[in-house]
Amino acid sequence: MGKITNKVLTDLEYPQVCQQLSEYCVTDSGKEKALNYQPFDKKKSLFFHLDMVEEYRSSQYQDHTIPNHGFDNIDHALDQLSIENNRLELISFRKIKTLSETANEHIRFFRKHKELYPRLHQLTDQVELTDDIVETIELVIDKFGEIKNNASDRLADIRAQLNDVRSKIGSSFSRALQKYQQDDVLADIKESTLENRRVLAVRSMYKRRVDGKVMGHSKTGSIVFMQPSSTQKYDREFNHLLYEEDEEIKRILLWLTDFIRPYKELLESYTRLLTQMDIVSAKVKYAELYEGIKPQITKEQQLELVDAYHPLLLIENNKKQEKTYPQDIKLDKDQQIIVISGPNAGGKSITLKTVGLLQLMLQSAMLIPVHEYSRMSIFDQLLTDIGDNQSIADHLSTYSYRLKNMRNFINRCNDNTLFLIDEFGTGTDPELGGALAEACLEEFYDKKAYGIITTHYANLKMLANDTPGIVNANMMFDRKTLLPTFQLQLGEAGSSFTFEVAQKNGIPYRLINRAKKKVERGKVRFDKSIAKLQTERHKLSRETETYQKKRRDINQKEREYKDINEKMRDKLERYQELYDANQQLIRLGEKINQLIEVFVSQQNKKSLMSNFMKIVEKEKAKKLQNSKKERKKQHNKQKQTQQEVSKKVDKIREKKKTKEKSAPEKPEKPKPVIKVKDRVKMEDGKAIGTVEAFKKEKAVVNYGAFTTTVSPNQLEKVS
Repeated sequence: MGKITNKVLTDLEYPQVCQQLSEYCVTDSGKEKALNYQPFDKKKSLFFHLDMVEEYRSSQYQDHTIPNHGFDNIDHALDQLSIENNRLELISFRKIKTLSETANEHIRFFRKHKELYPRLHQLTDQVELTDDIVETIELVIDKFGEIKNNASDRLADIRAQLNDVRSKIGSSFSRALQKYQQDDVLADIKESTLENRRVLAVRSMYKRRVDGKVMGHSKTGSIVFMQPSSTQKYDREFNHLLYEEDEEIKRILLWLTDFIRPYKELLESYTRLLTQMDIVSAKVKYAELYEGIKPQITKEQQLELVDAYHPLLLIENNKKQEKTYPQDIKLDKDQQIIVISGPNAGGKSITLKTVGLLQLMLQSAMLIPVHEYSRMSIFDQLLTDIGDNQSIADHLSTYSYRLKNMRNFINRCNDNTLFLIDEFGTGTDPELGGALAEACLEEFYDKKAYGIITTHYANLKMLANDTPGIVNANMMFDRKTLLPTFQLQLGEAGSSFTFEVAQKNGIPYRLINRAKKKVERGKVRFDKSIAKLQTERHKLSRETETYQKKRRDINQKEREYKDINEKMRDKLERYQELYDANQQLIRLGEKINQLIEVFVSQQNKKSLMSNFMKIVEKEKAKKLQNSKKERKKQHNKQKQTQQEVSKKVDKIREKKKTKEKSAPEKPEKPKPVIKVKDRVKMEDGKAIGTVEAFKKEKAVVNYGAFTTTVSPNQLEKVS
């Protein structure tokens, strides 16, 4: 894989994708890396990062959530560590501690769950796991980011003295406050704070009555702020201790800096690791905007996009709640180059950019907005010529610039190249430019490069029509409304609708007729034929869609009527059964009533019991007979179902035999050996059964509702 040029990235709007990706990064280093992100130039590294993105996305479905990877930038601290005898600031140690804790948490997490996240484990396991940095910093700095009292014996002693002096200052000031309050020399506010010192608020007229030092005045001058002389001696001692405390803290931080310095490279690896985690996380979050997935990647060169969207356009349209039209595009050995024609503003350039940008994003290990059935390969080179390529700096016209591009394309392209060219051959005389464009296209074709071009030139459409491997395509256009449908139609060229669009935009009909006379009749007829064919196809497409919709509606109604009929028949059968049961109960009741009347008149118990038992025996015989009929009915129904399934299977076999006769012979793959209890299905069937036994070289397959015997050669093993 070669490095993709900045021109290609710009042509395909890749920097806009990087800008949007950076918005989902939570760290400064992650944002910076995302803004300067580049496609991978090695396949092994690309596949590794794609797997990491897939693993990170799968974490939302797992019980074990990946830890938060946020951290503060420590680049300044790392620079300071490079300077001998330099001392880091307190805030730098807090950042280093957080970075180390977060990195260690990730390393431990992925070691514990390496079966779920093998690639992410491989990434984190390359970094050393150590608690020395965190534990040493915690010896000195507390959870609030302040130096601990017991960071050193000297500091503990200084802070104890500071507390003692602070207490003395407070006591002496309280006594002075009480004394001068009784003397009624203080203002209403009584006290205040200046330069972190408590001071008395003395009314100006009584300042000579207070023993102390003037520290300041109020704005009006009516109040003088004074520090009592009794607290001044303690204040000097307090300031001296503060100085000693500051010096001791500097000494401790210098010691801690010297301890951290050997871990500089490890901290850099922690930064790289969490930055990479930030990028992977951002890719997953960004992909949620456009429901991105990882398509199937093939070794052989091909590009089969199903329901492919331009991600930037899709995101923008989703914000506006507007529809975005997907594209289906296929490039392979049999369909090497696609020549797209049709009117301007029909979506040709968007199609080119969609293909190119999706390829760039895939080769940057990003998920893309396509259907899961899409298949893509990795191209060594991407070459583009899209948009206005005039070079003012090099004093080149658009056409000259394009010729330089063509020379570059011809020199570089091979069977691992994907090229995308918009308005191929334009910028000069149409006849000569078209001929040169045709020659260049033939050169790309001979070098087996894959690509898509857009053009209005008829000779390129003719070349595509006559050359196997080069396919015409057009952006569908409604002839009546002269509006694009934004759908790519492979297999036929598109009309430019030049005169139709001109007429719609108000160009007088007489001028259009005059223009038609100036053009060769063959070209007009050719373009007109294409336009007519395109219109007919569009009409046929609409009629087919209408027909299919009506057919679906009819089938739906037919199913509904069939369901209603079945329900009605079931209801009638149940009503009939209920009626028969009621009639039987009535007859039984009449017989018992007759027995009761005979017994009342004759009072003969023996006769009563004898007649009653006869009735019971008859009813028992009837129930046994009905049970046999029901079993026979169920058996017949099961047999009928089996026959229907067999008929369907026979039809499928006949179709397969017909296809096999018409299709060229292919080498048969060895079939897996089928054993008892294997889950199997017929070769062209969908029903899945279980092999119960083998009888006379036949497999007995149980489908649940019925059991059938078939040859093992007609069965496929279901995993």
